[in-house]
Amino acid sequence: MPNHPAWPLNVPGIAYGGDYNPEQWPLDVQLQDIELMREAGVNLVSVAIFSWAQLEPREGEYDFAWLDDVLDRLHAGGIQVALATATASPPPWLTRKHPEILPRTADGTVLGQGARQSYAVSSPVFRRYAVAMTRRMAERYRDHPALAVWHIDNELGCHVPHDYSDNAEVAFRNWLQERYASIDDLNAAWGTTFWSQRYDSFEEILPPRAAPTFVNPTQQLDFARFSSDEQLAHYRALRDALREITPQVPTTTNFMMSLPDNKWVDYFSWSADMDVVANDHYLIAADREAHIGLAFSADLSRGVAGGAPWILMEHSTSAVNWQPRNRAKGPGQMLRNSLAHLARGADAIMFFQWRQSLAGAEKYHSAMVPHAGRDTDVWRNTVELGRRLKALAPVKGSRVTADVALVFDYPSWWGAELDGHPTDALSYPQEVLRWYRALWQRDITVDIVPAQADPTGYRAVFAPMLYSVTDQDAARLTAAAQAGAHVVITFFSGIVDEFDHVRPGGYPGAFRDLLGVRTEEFHPLHEDEVLALDDGARADLWSEKTHLEGAKAVRTWAEGPLAGLPAVTRNTVGDGTAWYIATRPDSEATGSLVDQVLAEAGVAPVVADLPTGVEAVRRHAADGSSYLFVINHTDRGIDLAASGRDLLRDQDVIDTLHVPALDSTVIHER
Repeated sequence: MPNHPAWPLNVPGIAYGGDYNPEQWPLDVQLQDIELMREAGVNLVSVAIFSWAQLEPREGEYDFAWLDDVLDRLHAGGIQVALATATASPPPWLTRKHPEILPRTADGTVLGQGARQSYAVSSPVFRRYAVAMTRRMAERYRDHPALAVWHIDNELGCHVPHDYSDNAEVAFRNWLQERYASIDDLNAAWGTTFWSQRYDSFEEILPPRAAPTFVNPTQQLDFARFSSDEQLAHYRALRDALREITPQVPTTTNFMMSLPDNKWVDYFSWSADMDVVANDHYLIAADREAHIGLAFSADLSRGVAGGAPWILMEHSTSAVNWQPRNRAKGPGQMLRNSLAHLARGADAIMFFQWRQSLAGAEKYHSAMVPHAGRDTDVWRNTVELGRRLKALAPVKGSRVTADVALVFDYPSWWGAELDGHPTDALSYPQEVLRWYRALWQRDITVDIVPAQADPTGYRAVFAPMLYSVTDQDAARLTAAAQAGAHVVITFFSGIVDEFDHVRPGGYPGAFRDLLGVRTEEFHPLHEDEVLALDDGARADLWSEKTHLEGAKAVRTWAEGPLAGLPAVTRNTVGDGTAWYIATRPDSEATGSLVDQVLAEAGVAPVVADLPTGVEAVRRHAADGSSYLFVINHTDRGIDLAASGRDLLRDQDVIDTLHVPALDSTVIHER
C-alpha cells in the first residue's frame, strides 16, 4: 500500500453518507440538503461521479463554479467529500467528435451514447481525455479542505466488462505479447494444434468475437484476464495523475463484489493498487436469503482489502429500479443491512443516493431522502442509522478474524463455466454460496481468500469448484492440510492448469495425491435426476467414477450406475485432513458434512446455539477488547449469553443480552 495518511481524512468515527448529485437540483434544494445531512449525521458524500457534461459542457470550456460552491457548503457544514474524477460517462460532444471511442460487443454491435459508460476502456483517445479531466479535477481541488478521498470513475467493468472494438484488438495483442515470450509459447499455451488454429504472428490474433462454434477456451480465458487488466490499467492511469498532483490524498474506486453477477473483474488482482477498498452491494429482492449474500459480499470485500477496513460505497435504503420486481425493504431491513456490513469490516456506510432523482433512469431507485420527503419511514431510518453509527464510532479500525477460510477464485469461475464442458448446469457462484450458506447458518466467521493466499493457520479451508489451479496454489492447500487444517475440496476442482489444459492421469488432477482418490470419468446427472447416498442423503447435478487411492469413503452411492462407489471421501494428510465432495449433496447433507468438518477441526461458532436467521460477528480492537454484533433477521426477539456495554442503547449488559425482532445490537466486550 502507498504511504498515504490513514483513511478517512478528517472524517470522525464511522463515515456515513451517499452519492450526492447537486447538479440535478436548484439552489434552494441544495441549501436544504446541508441541513438535512446535518440532521441525519452525514459526514461523507461522493460528488461529481457523472458530472463531466456539467463541468465541461463543450470541449475545452469549463464550469467549476457550481462545484466550488457545493464543496464550500459541504465543508462549512462539516461534511467531507469523496470527490470523483467525473469520468464515468463521456459527454455527448466527446462521443460525437470521436465515435471510435464507443465499445463494441462480440457480434460487432456498437454501444452508443445515451446511457452511461459509453466508452471503450482500451481507447487511447478516451484515455487521453479522461486523464486530462482527472488532472483538471486534481489541480482545481488539490487543497480544498473538504477533500477526503478520490473516487476514480465508477463501477469499472459494470456494463461493458468486455470490449471487442478495434482498440481492444490492438490492446489485446499487446497484452499477449507481454504475457508470452513468443508466438510459439502462445501456440503451446492455447493448444492451437487443435482445429488448425496455429498462429504465425501476434498480428493474426483477434479478440474472441462471435464465431461459428466454440471459441478456443484458452483464448477466452486470456481475453477475460486481459479485460480485467485493461480496466485496472484505466484505473491506474487516472490514479497516477491524481498521485502526481495530490500525493497526500488516498484513492479508491467502487467494486461490485456480489454473486452471481459481476463475474469479469478479478478484484483480488486489483487489491494491491487500492489505497482503500470500496464496494457496492444491492440485495436481490426476490431472494429470501439475501442477507446471506450480503454477508458473503462483505466478507469478500474484507478479503480483497487484506483484512483492512473498507468502504461500503453504495447500497440502497429501500427498493432499487433494475430488478424485475423492485420490492421495498421491510421493517428494520435497511438498518440490519447496514450494520451487517459494518460487522464484517466496513468503516463507512454509504448509499446510492442522497436525494431521490425526479428524472432519469434511476428515478425510482430509493435514496436517503425519498420523493415523499421527511415524513417517511425511509427518512426516519436514515436519521436513526446516523444516530447508531455515531454511537458505534469506537468500532472504527477494529478487525475481523476467522478460523475458517473459503477460497474464491475468479479464473476458476471463468473457466468452470466455459462452453464444451461435461454439463452446462455448472454454476461456480451457486457452489461457492452453497458452502458459505452452510457456514453462515452455523454462525462461523469466514475469511474469503484468493487461491494465491497461504491458508496455513486456518483450522478449516473450503475450496469449492477450484477448477483451474497452478501447481503452486495446489501445493499451498496441501501444505495447509499437512500443517493441521481440514481442507475440503468439491467436484470439478484441480481439473486444469492456468492455461485450461487438462491435467492427465485422472481427475481431480492437481489434488489427486492430497485427496487420495482418482476419478476416471465424470457422470453428470440429468436435469431432474436425484440419487441417494448410503446414509439416506440425496444428491444431484454431479457424480463421478471415483476410486480410493489412500482415502476412505465417508459416503457412497446407494443407487444409480455408480452404486457402491465413493461420493465423499476423507484422507489423512500430515497433521490434517483432506475431504473430497464428489457430488452436490442436498442442503441437509451439506450441513451435516460441515458439522463433521468443524467438529473435527475444533471450530466453534461466534455465539453458541443461535436461532436460525440470527448472525453474530465479532470485531477485535487493538487494545484487546472486542465488539460483538448480533443481527436478528427473524420476527421474534431472542436472548443470548453476553456481557459488556450495549453501544446502541448506552447501557450495561450482564450475562443476558436481548435482541429485539428484526433489530441489531452491538456489545463492547472488555
